[in-house]
Amino acid sequence: MHDQPKYKPLAQSNFFGDERASRPLVGDTVARGHLVDYTEAYTGKTNDGKPLDHFPFPITAEIMKRGQERFNIYCSPCHDHTGHGLGMVVRRGYRRPPAFYIDRLMKASPGYFYDVITNGFGAMPDYAPQIKAQDRWAIVAYIKALQYSESATINDVPEPQRSKLK
Repeated sequence: MHDQPKYKPLAQSNFFGDERASRPLVGDTVARGHLVDYTEAYTGKTNDGKPLDHFPFPITAEIMKRGQERFNIYCSPCHDHTGHGLGMVVRRGYRRPPAFYIDRLMKASPGYFYDVITNGFGAMPDYAPQIKAQDRWAIVAYIKALQYSESATINDVPEPQRSKLK
């Protein structure tokens, strides 16, 4: 069993007419988990290439919680838990990312943040292989909530919750 006849990937084969050991993919097939049926949700861009100015699905409390969890795992090492860009690796010498609260990023659309997480930007690497699309959108929702909270006042807090803050 140790020494069985086999072909190495991309090796020549006399068995098949095209003399290739590796078989071509069957036409019109999609690998499991890779069907992109709603392009905007997977690219963060409209058909003309502009970043989406909205989320491709409703944002719920569950999505926000998931976004916070994923943000704390993948983003906080550089951006810190508040989004000011003073995470642990930055304090150890990694290049500081911009705070989420600068004018340019406060005006940035959800699609812009999604694209940066997906494809990287500047010193930030892409996170598409590590973070699935739904979680990237959840992180973007959490980032937008962080941005909103930076300029929020006590009047933005629902009345029953205000007593917990004092």
